[in-house]
Amino acid sequence: MKTDIEIAQSCKMLPIDTIAGSIDIDEKYIEQYGKYKAKIDLSYLKESERSNGKLVLVTAITPTPAGEGKTTTTIGLADGLKRIGKRVAVALREPSLGPVFGVKGGAAGGGYAQVVPMEDINLHFTGDFHAIGAANNLLAAMLDNHIHQGNALNIDVRRITWKRCVDMNDRQLRFITDGLGGKTNGMPREDGFDITVASEIMAVLCLAESVSDLKARLARIIVGYTYDGKPVTCGQLKAQGAMTALLKDAIKPNLVQTLEGTPAFVHGGPFANIAHGCNSVLATKMALKSADYAITEAGFGADLGAEKFLDIKCRLANLRPSAVVIVATIRALKMHGGLAKTELKDENLDALEKGLPNLLRHVSNIKDVYKLPSVVAVNRFPTDTDAEVALIIEKCKELGVNVVLSDVWAKGSEGAVELAEEVVRLCDKENDFSFSYDIEKPIKDKIKDIVRNVYRGSDVSFTGNALKQISELESLGFGNLPVCVAKTQYSFSDDPEKLGAPEGFTVTVKNVKVSAGAGFIVVLTGDILTMPGLPKVPAAENIDIDDNGIITGLF
Repeated sequence: MKTDIEIAQSCKMLPIDTIAGSIDIDEKYIEQYGKYKAKIDLSYLKESERSNGKLVLVTAITPTPAGEGKTTTTIGLADGLKRIGKRVAVALREPSLGPVFGVKGGAAGGGYAQVVPMEDINLHFTGDFHAIGAANNLLAAMLDNHIHQGNALNIDVRRITWKRCVDMNDRQLRFITDGLGGKTNGMPREDGFDITVASEIMAVLCLAESVSDLKARLARIIVGYTYDGKPVTCGQLKAQGAMTALLKDAIKPNLVQTLEGTPAFVHGGPFANIAHGCNSVLATKMALKSADYAITEAGFGADLGAEKFLDIKCRLANLRPSAVVIVATIRALKMHGGLAKTELKDENLDALEKGLPNLLRHVSNIKDVYKLPSVVAVNRFPTDTDAEVALIIEKCKELGVNVVLSDVWAKGSEGAVELAEEVVRLCDKENDFSFSYDIEKPIKDKIKDIVRNVYRGSDVSFTGNALKQISELESLGFGNLPVCVAKTQYSFSDDPEKLGAPEGFTVTVKNVKVSAGAGFIVVLTGDILTMPGLPKVPAAENIDIDDNGIITGLF
């Protein structure tokens, strides 16, 4: 059996101008990065006269170690729509180097549903993440330089919130002390690094809709507080102009292709916990402008990725989805039903029935909270039995939602025809899309609405520190922003051990802070790592390249 990278390397790619031409993007908008990658100039969005297509979100059940295949399904669905004669484009996030070299691997799909060139996309690609890191670290350097040069803004070095970043899993950099070595080498202080995808600049880039909007958002970023408790912004340090200059190319969406030649906009990659976990607004809007169907996905399960896509991205960018695909595997649902990963091969209807409430809750949220039509896509494994499939179909039909078997990993577009046809049917239906909370409510009430309406928890407990932070943020004028809840991805609750569809739980909010540039409130319910570490055996150990430039070991 071929590996993902072997499948990708055997693909005969089309020139990128041919891909752009297939969706009528004129060559004057194309900035080529070699033969098979390009950036698309933002003027395309202003000058194109095409009406927007239909927006389809691909999300998933609560993730487990058994895997769901959300990105693979997203790509396969796009290829499936193309196969049945539809004009389609896909919009995805860019992979971070941290997971590529760590344990998770890349994010370019798998099997016969991938975006290519897979090696480039999973490695440096077009340099967007490096530009984001450079802009982040320029701001850090200007902040520390301001303090060194006299600290005219009266910045409290104990209340600096801005960290440096690097796109690599490096736990050694989580907490550091810098500025050592005497007066000429800066002010000694505690510091630390985030991974680049956790930088607020990543979230800012992915929500900005123009260069001027990007610059304005960067200026609003809060880097710390003064000795009398007032926020200090990037704009006060006069860094936003130079930072925007560093990001002038990074803001332009990247165009590549799937294995089957479907256009793919791959751009941006914010954390799905500390940020909103979606590709850029600009990439989504280019997909909508250039195609009749724009297929996109959001990070983790629907309680995190879909909630933030719908409540934050769609709200801020004025996007309206037409349909939602919820990806599941029978293997993962049996894990939610209490089975260990080693016990998933045998038929077990009892475990499946116990795990099914997880899927049904996600389905109900999309249908009843957000008022959107949906379909369940089951990635079928050879060990799945007909009886197990029949049980899922029966339970979903009780909610008025169809189930489609997907086999895109093994068959590409051929394995997505039925799913594509169901998505087309759903997109033709009217919907009453709504949000899970009213943006004008106080911060505490918005958090409670998410916990009760989406997680289905019973209550929210706020620490004294969190209550103080909420009061400060509302007094500073940030009370009308959407909220971005950072919690474990492994449970509807804030306890990763509570699998399935737990009830009666209380979510504890420990800290609340503002991402003023991105335009949302970050609600921390646990200890969220913004700088991951490498595992005992990193994936990097298996990656190699030969004298002909052929890379092996990527997945």
